[in-house]
Amino acid sequence: AVVSTQSGHYGRDTNYILSMPRLTPDLIEEACQFVNPLKERELDLRAKKIQVIENLACTSDQFDCIDFSDNEIKRLDGFPLLSRLSMLLFNNNKICRMSEDLYASVPNIETLVLTGNLLEELSDLKGLEKLTKLKYLSLMRNPVTTKAKYRFYIIHHCPSVTVLDYKRVRLQERNTAKKMFGGKQAKKEEGKVKTFVPGEPVKKGSTPQDKEAIRAAIAKASSLDEIRRLEMMLSSGSIPGF
Repeated sequence: AVVSTQSGHYGRDTNYILSMPRLTPDLIEEACQFVNPLKERELDLRAKKIQVIENLACTSDQFDCIDFSDNEIKRLDGFPLLSRLSMLLFNNNKICRMSEDLYASVPNIETLVLTGNLLEELSDLKGLEKLTKLKYLSLMRNPVTTKAKYRFYIIHHCPSVTVLDYKRVRLQERNTAKKMFGGKQAKKEEGKVKTFVPGEPVKKGSTPQDKEAIRAAIAKASSLDEIRRLEMMLSSGSIPGF
């Protein structure tokens, strides 16, 4: 319910804040729950106009995956301890900040999809560094991906990541990243990566034919890693080089 306030601009702002959609225990309880193609329990919170992550303790840590895609979330924080959670999907939100203590709340995250958000600086990604089990990461369609040496920065600071932006991390890339950020020149190089360079346009969205091709590939996949990579593509709508 909207609480009445003084008339005027302040009152209208307060009414708006109080009437914003919230991630309530009732919304969570009523949301779709299912077993996804990876045979994981998933909670679907897509397109609920959610702006703040809250009240997830009421899930009792019963889910492997939570899908927050197509909401209006600005900060990646507010999680209770969710030890079971291994996949988070945040396609097409407004995330521009993340907690540096993210690892303490979701220590077992393996897949994190942040495609189509507003992360701008490499320093905004520090919350990823202590996610020691993170394997699959997508930051496509974020301004930060146009930073010089962005990919090498992630590879060095998140060494557990094996697939970045749907491309497998190669040994040669790891060696290059180590040279850039691993020695005495590390601080100097980290200063250089703040230089903005224009990036190539990224393919937006996917056609129905793309999605059908991915679903067919999932059905024929021979390994869990391949299924997970394809599922990430399907959920984010980004099909680079598929």
